[in-house]
Amino acid sequence: MADNTAQKTSPSYRLAALDPDFILGDSTRGTRFMLEYQKAEDSLRARGIASTIVVFGSARVREGNPWYEAARAFARLASERGGALAQAGNEHRHVIATGGGPGIMEAANRGATEAGALSIGLNITLPHEQEPNAWSTPDLTFRFHYFAMRKMHFAMRAAALVAFPGGFGTLDELFEVMTLVQTAKMPPVPIVLYDSAFWKSLVNFDTLREAGFIRPEDLSLFAFADTPDEAYARIVAGAGDAWEPAAKDSVQT
Repeated sequence: MADNTAQKTSPSYRLAALDPDFILGDSTRGTRFMLEYQKAEDSLRARGIASTIVVFGSARVREGNPWYEAARAFARLASERGGALAQAGNEHRHVIATGGGPGIMEAANRGATEAGALSIGLNITLPHEQEPNAWSTPDLTFRFHYFAMRKMHFAMRAAALVAFPGGFGTLDELFEVMTLVQTAKMPPVPIVLYDSAFWKSLVNFDTLREAGFIRPEDLSLFAFADTPDEAYARIVAGAGDAWEPAAKDSVQT
């Protein structure tokens, strides 16, 4: 019998699903994008995560920083008061969700864990070293390659968003959600900007209104808060009479 080693060891002979050169190639980018959606979605559904409170903020602050400690305290009280410790049937509501990294993200995951609640970490692969923090629930800690898919998972279950001071990434994530709400691609959710002095010095929202680039009512899309208790109160007030989660698949895709 002729030797068929060359045929069996050729890259073309690999099963498509087990061929890293094929799976990681340019033509399968759409497939990888879909898989990043599906893997996290399956895990979140299996855990019964019905809604989240998303916390954004700088990765560069450390324990002891006032913003770090505020995010930690907020996540703890929001987990205790918001229902994350309870389970309605197979559903967990208002679970803290962060980018899964250090800084404000670590603080929020830590506060939720200290309350005894689940918390989600949506980490991202970056050119420089990036690892998940040690406080997100292990089986609710995910790693993404695509920022767009990561942001979609942030938005899909968001019942509220709290943005602590941060850099370009924080601004990107904040204005993504603001745009989705402004354009009715997702239903209104409470958006809270923590540390009013920081945000008002960073962005002059009134300038956008005065220039006619946003409507006057767009300024009501968000509120400011300066303490963890005030941030949670803003969420409850913004959500209306019933502090209920947004519909799970509310983002139109």
